[in-house]
Amino acid sequence: MFPRPLTPLAASKGAEPLGRTPRRSPLSRARAGLGGPPLLLPSMLMFAVIVASSGLLLMIERGILSEIKPLPLHPPSHKGAAWRGTAPKPGGLSLDAGDSDLQVREDVRNRTLRAVCGQPGMPRDPWDLPVGQRRTLLRHILVSDRYRFLYCYVPKVACSNWKRVLKVLAGVLDNVDVRLKMDHRSDLVFLADLRPEEIRYRLQHYFKFLFVRDPLERLLSAYRNKFGEIREYQQRYGTEIVRRYRAGAGPSPAGDDVTFPEFLRYLVDEDPERMNEHWMPVYHLCQPCAVHYDFVGSYERLEADANQVLEWVRAPPHVRFPARQAWYRPASPESLHYHLCNAPRALLQDVLPKYILDFSLFAYPLPNVTREACHQ
Repeated sequence: MFPRPLTPLAASKGAEPLGRTPRRSPLSRARAGLGGPPLLLPSMLMFAVIVASSGLLLMIERGILSEIKPLPLHPPSHKGAAWRGTAPKPGGLSLDAGDSDLQVREDVRNRTLRAVCGQPGMPRDPWDLPVGQRRTLLRHILVSDRYRFLYCYVPKVACSNWKRVLKVLAGVLDNVDVRLKMDHRSDLVFLADLRPEEIRYRLQHYFKFLFVRDPLERLLSAYRNKFGEIREYQQRYGTEIVRRYRAGAGPSPAGDDVTFPEFLRYLVDEDPERMNEHWMPVYHLCQPCAVHYDFVGSYERLEADANQVLEWVRAPPHVRFPARQAWYRPASPESLHYHLCNAPRALLQDVLPKYILDFSLFAYPLPNVTREACHQ
């Protein structure tokens, strides 16, 4: 189901110098960790918790699903660009009868985004953000001028494959199957590389999308990859985590045996706005209230959503989203359930508020770690 754009971008009032700190919203001033829980607006937090933790809204939506008629979105024209197929029909994604839950989730996401982002004090434009938050956002939005789209990349949500697609569309790579070590910076254009007036134009006129994933599943994927395989992360982060949270660790631990609970304790003490991008909340990476995305794809239906996006942006027929490698074993719901059930429950209660907006805005349920669920 193709989500409607939320609200028009605010009219430009002149480019603000990057060095000036704009008025901070209540949410941007939130801090978590040893000083206490995030200082979210009470009404927004309550709404977020209700949406994320309750199946009631889904049941209500399922009952009125037949009445929902999403607005059509017409991609911008591309002179000389070959069509992959027919133009998208009004209503966007064509879901078959078995996908009604996915359609419900898409509509819940749209309604939740409108409700949460409509709260007083929430940013309406990237220039409403503090300088640091805006810098993070602009550094994570990739630009395709030829196909007139913006993609906010989220690490551990297939962003390497999307970067490979962008390089093929730009003519840098011959095809998405080229087996080269991914350079995550070269031959790519980021919004941060452009002038303020160029940024505003693209935000107002280009198709904008991102892909999301269950927040805790994304954390588990980052934990397994960075601390189980990447020596640089073991030395930069693992050593400090073990030294800080493991009794009797000694002054120079290797950092290659960080446990999942130790990683969670580290996240509890981190400021979400200053986290490494691989475990920074999607809300802080992509700022879905300040940028009005036309589509939010799901890792759970990655190939279908990704290829639908390629149709919408009128990519050439030969450009497809890379298939998952046979050897790749993503973090599964079963693996996540095991790790969560073996983590202290109080620790999970401290971690979840850091990611509550990711759960609520993107319609992911909070984990069930009751004794009954963990012993099934």
